[in-house]
Amino acid sequence: MSSSDTALPGVLRSDRAGVTTLTLNRGERFNVLSEQVLDELSGQLRTIAADPSVRVVVLAAAGKAFCAGHDLREMQASPDMKYYQNLFAQCSKLMLAIQKLPQPVIARVHGLATAAGCQLVAMCDLAVAADHARFAVSGVNIGLFCSTPAVALSRNLSRKQAMEMLLTGEFIDAQTALQRGLVNRVVPEAQLDDTISALCESILAKPAAAIRIGKQLFYKQAEMGIEAAYQLAGQTMACNMMDASAQEGVQAFIEKRPPDWA
Repeated sequence: MSSSDTALPGVLRSDRAGVTTLTLNRGERFNVLSEQVLDELSGQLRTIAADPSVRVVVLAAAGKAFCAGHDLREMQASPDMKYYQNLFAQCSKLMLAIQKLPQPVIARVHGLATAAGCQLVAMCDLAVAADHARFAVSGVNIGLFCSTPAVALSRNLSRKQAMEMLLTGEFIDAQTALQRGLVNRVVPEAQLDDTISALCESILAKPAAAIRIGKQLFYKQAEMGIEAAYQLAGQTMACNMMDASAQEGVQAFIEKRPPDWA
């Protein structure tokens, strides 16, 4: 990466009424996840996690691509085992931070998402893609099996669908990604922002506590056996029911009126 690259922010932040948008800002390099970008994105997520005024996060990107994965130039410049271990640990920590974030994260995918870029889409809670977007875990094409993206991919797609992408490195189009469960919606690029805004507004209309509790529970129970999952879910619902917003919501339903969550 040149010194002119590092002088620019790798991630831009903008805020509006409960919604924070983080934009990958290396469009000229297909928004590769350089060490700088990984650091900046992780830092932004740490700040957002502690900010209750942020209710929803949108992950977007500048330029023609969403994200082309790791910065192969950086990786090739440091052929050292310890360096590679630290790099992939850094990336994995970022991916887990997205899942652990109290706020829902929506990926805005306007172009190609490959390797760790596809992993990034898979780790977001929701994803909306432009109809011309394409997805691949293509590391195998250069002799590097996408092992860390496989973790996220196998938790979105069926095993055989995930393995086909991982073994062949071939692209799938947006409609196939929708059918396989990698994204929630596919729309013309001109409708991306309106579609995401509508999703954000739907989430913003719900109590923050319920969204926070529900996101945490969703991912925890998914890694458990069914009995433990039900035990945790039941306890979570009991705690959720003690929250004032749930009490108000139930009472409003009984009284056939809109809830007052102000």
